[in-house]
Amino acid sequence: MSLVKTWYTPESAADKFGIQIGQLQEWVKEGLVRSEQEGEKVVRVNIDDVRLEVEAMVQRS
Repeated sequence: MSLVKTWYTPESAADKFGIQIGQLQEWVKEGLVRSEQEGEKVVRVNIDDVRLEVEAMVQRS
């Protein structure tokens, strides 16, 4: 059992890393960030996946 919170709302994840919600949604759409959905709406994203994408984005800069 994980003691660390790994699933965040998209808004919280975007705020945590200072990225635009649109960027996060694009990563989800591309399958780069795992998500949980209710219908068509993304309600949670995996923060470890978000962290990896942010690190990759910084390295490309």
